[in-house]
Amino acid sequence: MAPSRAAILGLSGPRLTAAEAALWRRFPPLGAILFARNIQNPAQLRALTNDIRDVLGAAAPILIDQEGGRVARLKPPHWAAFPAAARFEGLPELAQRANAYLLGAMCRAAGLDVVCAPVLDLRLPGAHQVIGDRAFSAEPDEIARLGVACIAGLQAAGCIPVIKHIPGHGRAMADSHHELPRVGAGIAELAQDIAPFRALAGSGAWAMTAHVLYEAWDARLPATLSPVVIDRVIRGEIGFDGLLITDDLAMGALAGLANDLAAAALSAGCDVVLHCTGKLEDAAALLPDCPVLSDTALRRLAVADAARRGFGAGDVTALREVRDGVLAAPVVAVAEGDPTERA
Repeated sequence: MAPSRAAILGLSGPRLTAAEAALWRRFPPLGAILFARNIQNPAQLRALTNDIRDVLGAAAPILIDQEGGRVARLKPPHWAAFPAAARFEGLPELAQRANAYLLGAMCRAAGLDVVCAPVLDLRLPGAHQVIGDRAFSAEPDEIARLGVACIAGLQAAGCIPVIKHIPGHGRAMADSHHELPRVGAGIAELAQDIAPFRALAGSGAWAMTAHVLYEAWDARLPATLSPVVIDRVIRGEIGFDGLLITDDLAMGALAGLANDLAAAALSAGCDVVLHCTGKLEDAAALLPDCPVLSDTALRRLAVADAARRGFGAGDVTALREVRDGVLAAPVVAVAEGDPTERA
């Protein structure tokens, strides 16, 4: 099999088409990310994940945005609903760890092994609600406390977590799915945003960049495309040495062709690019010129894989009782109309 390209791509629908499989065999991406358009029921999803790994190899990561609350691709009636992150503010770490373990076990059983959570952004009053209750708190220490527990729970379930959106999306006054947010906060304020990411920098999780322009760090380029932000802030001040993936390059915050944006992000210091449209023409434009994974990226992948830990099957019931007992309320339903969903 050809070496994997430094890309993770979306798919067009609930099945891997012959054209997608042919392109992926010729220019294999590292893995895939799934959305609502790819998911119908457990049997169909298991068949899809098997087909993806038949083409890309058994170790190919398959990602899903499954935070709980608004952002959930696995939904009732086939899968359980989980609370939003904000529900856990002030609760014991064990409740969040149990919740994350159960969520991760659900994903793992469906053939999904990389969970794009937790959100470590600040939940700030007056900011755009694209983050909102997806964030644990407005307090960096509380975000770090619950973030550690979430990562541990996901890893215990055999999943790789992806912390987002590094170095912090919480101050954004716009939704990066539709336009580029510009943050005018100074260095002292931004120290609060990066604090949770610094606290979890050595957790073994991957990290996803923010399509946000931080004027105090780089007045010209958003973090995803900024060598300054990636080298000096993410790798330097935060100290994150794990696998760094972009947020979706097709989001409205970025302008340009898929292949040009991928080249710019990788040149800036990202390890892997994420492109989620599922359109064959986008994949065909991006993959041929996308470089293979660097030796550094391969090392970072291995570190994240080694960080996974496991519980025995008998722990599932006990953890559910812990989580539900601490919440002491029904699990909230997943809201419809999530702006981050690419259906």
